[in-house]
Amino acid sequence: MSVFAIPAYRQLFSAQLVALFGTGLATVALGLLAYDLAGPSAGAVLATALTIKMVMYVVIAPVAATYAARLPRRIFLSALDAARAAVVLALPFITEVWQIYVLIGVLQAASAAFTPTFQAVIPDIVPDESDYTRTLSASQVAYTMENLLSPVLAAVALTFMSFNWLFVGTSVGFVVSALLVLATKVPNARPSVHPTAWNRVAAGVKLFAAIPRLRGIMAFNLVVAAAGAIVVVNTVNYVRDTLNGSQEDVAWMLAASGGGTLLVALLLPRVLDRTADRIVMATGAAVLVVGVASAVLLSATDVRSSAATSVVWALIGGGMALVVMPTGRVLRRSVDSAALPVVFAAQFSLSHVAWLITYPVAGWLGTHAGFTVTWSVLLALATVGMAAALALWPRAADIEPHETEDLASASFGRTLVGTRTQSAAGTLAACQCTCVRPV
Repeated sequence: MSVFAIPAYRQLFSAQLVALFGTGLATVALGLLAYDLAGPSAGAVLATALTIKMVMYVVIAPVAATYAARLPRRIFLSALDAARAAVVLALPFITEVWQIYVLIGVLQAASAAFTPTFQAVIPDIVPDESDYTRTLSASQVAYTMENLLSPVLAAVALTFMSFNWLFVGTSVGFVVSALLVLATKVPNARPSVHPTAWNRVAAGVKLFAAIPRLRGIMAFNLVVAAAGAIVVVNTVNYVRDTLNGSQEDVAWMLAASGGGTLLVALLLPRVLDRTADRIVMATGAAVLVVGVASAVLLSATDVRSSAATSVVWALIGGGMALVVMPTGRVLRRSVDSAALPVVFAAQFSLSHVAWLITYPVAGWLGTHAGFTVTWSVLLALATVGMAAALALWPRAADIEPHETEDLASASFGRTLVGTRTQSAAGTLAACQCTCVRPV
């Protein structure tokens, strides 16, 4: 709790928390809006909207990170929050599917610019490394609690109001976030050693290709995205059409997945003190494969049980936490402190590329081929991802020190791998970059 004694961090964390819960409500509402407009094709609509989001994060975020360094960050972040509030407030009034795509494109372009800028502020206002590490833990708790509580809050709200009011709640959250940022003393960015953010991402990708454990992380990203796409994209249609559930049931099913994530998040820190990251992540990948296989079995055998589905959804949530939570630790111990910023930038882009693959599969194929075929394809992707991760990141590579090839072109000027150093400035995205749903 000591980090909350820092006024600037306390206010920014509050802004992050409010925006996170607003985004969580909007996620539930967006699925219900898609179902309201498209019915059985809601999965395809939602997948398209989320694909637009991933494209924005992959393309816009690196560009925004470059230009944000030239702007007053406090004003820039507040303006982006205000833009997001205005866009979300317009969502309840749309009547056509194409309008969803336009507004989501604008909304996620603003979010893609907001996220890396916000992440870069934290190490500047919390310079002490141990305190900064605590901020990463606080952010992880915030994301985990949002995954659990946002669907629960949505379910409660939907018992006495229309889902359109959830968008209003999201808009209010962004306004409050903007006011909190405006009230905070946010230092402007310092010049980067890389001329553009694209150079930073490219340099990080080179490191991912050169280091066995980072190659494994790339494959684990695919496992998480394959399983997570089922929960994010297919829940609304599966609950409404197959289980004949209500809007509230959709929210509670999403909460079941968040509950699995929370349970693992509470237990995992002690496990990581005694167990290698690779073993934990491989276990998580296996849990995700079992979870997806169970989903296929539910669909193929036509078992229409909300209880059984919630168990599978919780299993997927727990498996995702097992893979995601150790990722930041692996990145930090894989490279020298000088290379940490570029590695996290690369992970941000590469993880979103994985979701860019699986969202369309879950939504578009799910609409036209049904859940059994779609989830079987996602099961194949998850299985391939797990097998590739174990092959690309063998146990020996986790014990023996690595030496990279000459990476002078990445502008580091020295060997980057084989150390376990940590840097507050370098770990600016340790939590956020590995989360499922960035703000």
